[in-house]
Amino acid sequence: MTSFDSSPTPQVWRALLALAVVFVLLMTTGWTAIRHQRGPEQAREAALAAWRDGRTGTRELPDPASPPAELAAFFRSLTPRQRDRLAADHPLVVGNLDGAPVTLRYRANRIALRAALDAERKRVEDRRLSPDGHREAVRRTHRFASLMREDRQILAFDPSGKGRVAEVFGDLDRARHVSVVVPGVDTNLLTFQRTARKYAAPVGMAESLYAAERAAAPGARTAVIAWADYTAPVGVGMDAAIGRLAENGAARLVSLTTALPGDSRVALFCHSYGSVVCGVAARRLPARVADVAVAGSPGMRAESAAGLGTGARVWAMRDADDWIAEVPYLDVGGLGHGADPVAPEFGARVLSAAGAVGHAGYFEPGTESLRNFAEIGVGSYRSVSCAGEEAACRDGISGPSTL
Repeated sequence: MTSFDSSPTPQVWRALLALAVVFVLLMTTGWTAIRHQRGPEQAREAALAAWRDGRTGTRELPDPASPPAELAAFFRSLTPRQRDRLAADHPLVVGNLDGAPVTLRYRANRIALRAALDAERKRVEDRRLSPDGHREAVRRTHRFASLMREDRQILAFDPSGKGRVAEVFGDLDRARHVSVVVPGVDTNLLTFQRTARKYAAPVGMAESLYAAERAAAPGARTAVIAWADYTAPVGVGMDAAIGRLAENGAARLVSLTTALPGDSRVALFCHSYGSVVCGVAARRLPARVADVAVAGSPGMRAESAAGLGTGARVWAMRDADDWIAEVPYLDVGGLGHGADPVAPEFGARVLSAAGAVGHAGYFEPGTESLRNFAEIGVGSYRSVSCAGEEAACRDGISGPSTL
């Protein structure tokens, strides 16, 4: 299957969109339905059931779907010992609760990872697995073991289905600037980190951005989140052409940004289909989100930056040889993701992506695209470089260079 890291031809895209139209017509007449990705597995369901039946003292535990502010208030009301006990007894729930203390989530996710690793090692020994199933189980054991390293700060972890995960670089509790990297298609537990093409994966993107931000503002307190905590489309297929998964991802992104500790300013860096997620989330983002920057975007499900309904600055970039430019920018009956964010009429602040190569090169060290992201991340807006010879992307920005 073609992925967004490869280069489908315009003919492939036209064929895909034509096929998608047929599918929509079939769905509206009740003849077929889009296949949903695999739902939660038994471990996740068992963890939620145990949480619903659990108590801390005589108190019932809150609904995990409660607003982050309510969950934060609940954890503030507990003693340190009670918090630790909940993390130990319900790690797969506590580790994913927006509103729970960050360090408690790290601790809970380490416990959940240990349990997932033990379960996956048993699967590796299961002779009933197909060769493909065995290879996947081996890869998952390697991924879980890597995520458990002492130097890693895992903010979210769910092994069910293809898996979801988020990792923090820096001190999230003390950060004055928090950057969130929102990746695109084919993002899951196994693609969260790569050795080859390192900077095309969420961990490499976030590590690169964190290093660039520290170089841009050595004294600034920054943190970067590699956020793969949503179910992304698999390859260039129906799910990539519509907004269903973006809607679900947007709700999770809004929850994350609402629950971040302190009063840090937040910037979102949204790549490929991740920009669709950010576009759908835009009007519900908290005021602390000051910037939304997209790269290699197929559209943000809006016809203009103003149509996103956000008070955040909207930035966009696309390098000269990114194949995403060949994608039809349209929205017909829910197919496609709307206008091109780098088009002048969209109204975004268009940044230089000099040095980036292809669709997945925006976070490569040494590129103008990465430098621009870093300057935005630390609030150094007057230092960004605009596309072309114009300085229009900096128009109307005043105030201190770096907070």
